[in-house]
Amino acid sequence: MKVSIQGIKGSFHHLVAANYFSSFELNECSTFDKLVKSIIDKDSEYGVMAIENSIAGSILPNYALIDEYNLSITGEYSLSIDHNLMCLPGQGIEDIEEVHSHPMALLQCTKFFTKYPQIKLIESEDTALFAKKISENKTNRVGAIASKEAAEIYGLEILNSSIQTIENNITRFVIVEKNKQNISNFNKAALKFILDHKRGSLASILNMMSDCNLNLTKIQSLPVIKTPGKYAFFVDVTFDSIKNYQKAIKIIELMAQEFKILGEYKDQKL
Repeated sequence: MKVSIQGIKGSFHHLVAANYFSSFELNECSTFDKLVKSIIDKDSEYGVMAIENSIAGSILPNYALIDEYNLSITGEYSLSIDHNLMCLPGQGIEDIEEVHSHPMALLQCTKFFTKYPQIKLIESEDTALFAKKISENKTNRVGAIASKEAAEIYGLEILNSSIQTIENNITRFVIVEKNKQNISNFNKAALKFILDHKRGSLASILNMMSDCNLNLTKIQSLPVIKTPGKYAFFVDVTFDSIKNYQKAIKIIELMAQEFKILGEYKDQKL
């Protein structure tokens, strides 16, 4: 079984894949677009995609990719993100002149670096990838922000652990496939719908979900391309009764201009 991730070994996507799947072959992709292509082309059976961070919010382009290429969400995994400053062994933080990492990682650690104004922060495409480059090129006076697993894999020394500004930093990842699985006893769904642009249309559909005992855990809107003023709504719902969920789906199909089930799966919390 092959699983595609955005990033390389030691990245947070890799950690999710390792925790979610018991055994797998890793397919490293430099971008989410390439990850999606690997699934569409059947190079991989599964993909792991970050979809939401508790600090930065939703990762909107990934919603659009899942929708555009008709991928099916068949699982989820929430990972506590722990950022660590690392470099080649034998150096102290006073020796570090530059720190490279993914823009999101740098953003989440800005408070820590206010104590070290001499350090220049530079964006790179991936957390673990720059840790690997430091190791391969034997680059001194340069650090990376990545997972502790990346430090272990690439032989780097952690100078400071857990340097993120907000300690409780959670990223939610979804597991995607090309074809929908028939999962028994699912209790969570990801839905997309487009409504008439008129007063009360969104409120009506949300009230109906409540009447059917669906718990709305997330709602996100994205503009409909080439249709100014119209929005697609992406929602996550949980429920105790599949019968109530199926009833709600039938009503949404009548109320919405467009409707799509992006995935049905088991809530990770259970």
